[in-house]
Amino acid sequence: MTLRTFSLRTLLFLGLWQSGKRSLASAPEQLEQPKKIAVIGAGIGGTAAAYYLREEFGPVVKIDVFESGTVGGRLATVKMGDYEYETGGAVIHPLNLHMKQFIEKIGIPQRKDVPSKMAIFDGKELVFEESDWFIVNFIRMIWRYGLGFVRMQMWVESILDKFMRIYQYQQYGYSFSTVEKLLHAMGGDSFLTLMNQTLEEAMMGDGFSQAFINDIIAPITRVNYGQSVRINGFVGAVSLAGTDSGLWAVDGGNKKVCSGLLYHSKSDLIPAKVSSISMKTRPSKRGSTIPYYELNYVGESGSAHSLYDIVVIATPLHQGKSDITFSGFSPPIPTHYPGLYHQTVATLVHGTLNVSYLGTAEAASEFTVSEILTTDSKGCAINSLSSLDPVHIPDGYERPPASHPKVWKVFSSEPLTPKQLQQMFLSYDSVSETPWLAYPSYRPPHRKTPPFVLHNRLYYLNAVEWAASAMEMSVISARNVALLAHHRWHEQTDKIDQEDLHMRLRGEL
Repeated sequence: MTLRTFSLRTLLFLGLWQSGKRSLASAPEQLEQPKKIAVIGAGIGGTAAAYYLREEFGPVVKIDVFESGTVGGRLATVKMGDYEYETGGAVIHPLNLHMKQFIEKIGIPQRKDVPSKMAIFDGKELVFEESDWFIVNFIRMIWRYGLGFVRMQMWVESILDKFMRIYQYQQYGYSFSTVEKLLHAMGGDSFLTLMNQTLEEAMMGDGFSQAFINDIIAPITRVNYGQSVRINGFVGAVSLAGTDSGLWAVDGGNKKVCSGLLYHSKSDLIPAKVSSISMKTRPSKRGSTIPYYELNYVGESGSAHSLYDIVVIATPLHQGKSDITFSGFSPPIPTHYPGLYHQTVATLVHGTLNVSYLGTAEAASEFTVSEILTTDSKGCAINSLSSLDPVHIPDGYERPPASHPKVWKVFSSEPLTPKQLQQMFLSYDSVSETPWLAYPSYRPPHRKTPPFVLHNRLYYLNAVEWAASAMEMSVISARNVALLAHHRWHEQTDKIDQEDLHMRLRGEL
């Protein structure tokens, strides 16, 4: 990391803690504020949106958050025995500045770190097993792939340097109406190019070998997105960022961030499923008509409806993910946008691993690998196999060796059969299976993503997932949508779709 990069990141990190202050002059706010705002979805995106909307619109506006399931969405845990374990989004990058700010605001600590080791499985045997010694791992990588691993880290670092620009834009209140404009503000044409080529094409174009891509890169994309190196280059770079050191999680489960944000947003949680959104109009003080939105929903007490000035949709509007219908809009808003979500099945097994399934002759009592990634080969039925630690690490906790029963998490594209479980485990006493439509099926070339603005005051947060699906991406989108809603409500167009931040900053100096 260069001194310039370190300084930029440090300034960005410190700047985000200044209670949302913006040093650039803003247009004077009008006195009239929205009376009611609805957020549909209480995952990390929806709860972050409620939090940021409260920051932007102040204490008077009523914010309702609709959720038909549990708060947290794709951040979820399952209890097995005496402990809870993550089944959804598991790790957070050390440069995810919004998530860091959240846990400080909410007052929850990071989970204790438990050292881990990684191996790569090709369906028959372990083709790579990490050593306890860094220098041994480094020599093995150099011997087999030259400087490929070092160059990969530099490649990811160069993308992260551009990615970090979004924090500065958001610190000064800038927002963007489309995913493409947001990406362009981060990385210019290079980010849009990454969206239109596969990760494999991007890396081979930068001189990485096919062997390195097959053996090292593919296992990383499979564990993170359940897909091959033919995903788009941008989401591929996000996936590779997960190889950095310092990854962390929230003590007690990452879903606690969502419940904490909901509390701090002072929103009302409505346990109901929204079925339709209709546009209505009413006269304004200026004599013109302004839109508002009627939400029809079904909860425990039956069907109901409510009217809102602003609506933020924080759930995917895609086949298999949502059945919200829209009426009264011109042009019409589709119920489902093009594209499908990719299925990943998370199977938690409490049992004793059959290490011979991995093709190793190592004794189970000596096998201390905790994260097994897999290559993209026909003989491999799983995407990854991980030894799980509880979401809260008790004092004195040590991860048991493979010879002892413990909780393992298996990612696969399809549910595991009893035969497959019997091959992988010598014995097991409990199994928990969670099928996730967790992220889009990423197939470049990039189609135009849905816009953040579906109608005048109707916003779509999950549009960002078609660039990359990750906790911090959802939070960045939530911040963007809250700023967008505020600026559009107060007609402050100078902060929308502008990439002149650095010029304006120089002008103030």
